Amino acid sequence: MSLSESNLAQLALSIKRWGVELGFAEIRITDIDLSHAEAGLQAWLDAGMHGEMDYMATHGMLRARPAELVPGTVRVISARMNYLPRDTESDWREREARRLADPGAAVISVYARGRDYHKVLRARLQQLADKVKAEIGDFGYRVFTDSAPLMELPLAEKAGLGWRGKHTLLLSRTAGSMFFMGEFLVDLPLPVDAPTSGHCGQCSACITTCPTQAILGPGRLDARRCISYLTIELKNAIPLELRPLIGNRVYGCDDCQTACPWNKFAERAVLPDFDQRHGLGDASMIELFGWSAEEFNRKMEGSPIRRIGHERWLRNLAVGLGNAAAAGAKGEPAIVAALQARCDDPSPLVREHVQWALACHA
Repeated sequence: MSLSESNLAQLALSIKRWGVELGFAEIRITDIDLSHAEAGLQAWLDAGMHGEMDYMATHGMLRARPAELVPGTVRVISARMNYLPRDTESDWREREARRLADPGAAVISVYARGRDYHKVLRARLQQLADKVKAEIGDFGYRVFTDSAPLMELPLAEKAGLGWRGKHTLLLSRTAGSMFFMGEFLVDLPLPVDAPTSGHCGQCSACITTCPTQAILGPGRLDARRCISYLTIELKNAIPLELRPLIGNRVYGCDDCQTACPWNKFAERAVLPDFDQRHGLGDASMIELFGWSAEEFNRKMEGSPIRRIGHERWLRNLAVGLGNAAAAGAKGEPAIVAALQARCDDPSPLVREHVQWALACHA
């Protein structure tokens, strides 16, 4: 179906309206030219900063070429969806800081306390595609949410959803960075939106606050040192020199986001999917360390946490329990007992991290 420029402009407005109705905070549109981002991606890969994320290197420059990923693509509809739980209080950043200072608290990244965002955003983007199809008939498209070799952030930045912060995350003047992104690749020559300018200025709060100094400079992240990588993507043992720096962060890390002044504008989710589940925002490490594999799989059904599996879950918690020693709870009987109960775990990975943790309390 061939559409006139005025019809395409009207369709773009409708897509943005439908997106908001479906729970997205904002929808913007851009073309597919990411040639400006290729050199930076290649340099990052060549430096090995992707660590064990081999899939990053496998697809290489395909990530910067949407039309090669989905032939016929001429536009990318970029969407963002807020994920702060609906009942989040105004002092949420201060609360997160207090949890980090509590040696027994299990700190889980805010985004992972609710339902798996991949499922939520993909379903909503598909509904958006269905609305477009009902309006104009068949057209070529695919929807993605952190699920394809695609440079999501440069596309979102080019579309005007925000700018790339010094921590490498997308920032919005009206919403900070506490949101997910998704893409809708189409063969429709929709009118494109203008990018926005950056507003980090001289601020370097995210760089200085990073516990492992993984942010090497503005826009340069060494994933191998990032706590989110270490607790989620890394499949093997966590490097010894980095374990004490992880503290009680047992799944992901939000420090660079909570330190960012723009997140005083972070918006709450409109969907119940991202409400906290199973008390993950208030749980103790001892409680979570006691979960059996069956209990982990049952409680983490539909959660992004489930993808790391029970073994790595225990690995992360063992590190956190070991670090409790330096946080004021050295030799705490309940912590030592919990660790000793896992001394004979069938997993060599778990056993090694438990032994390290017990040595911290010796």
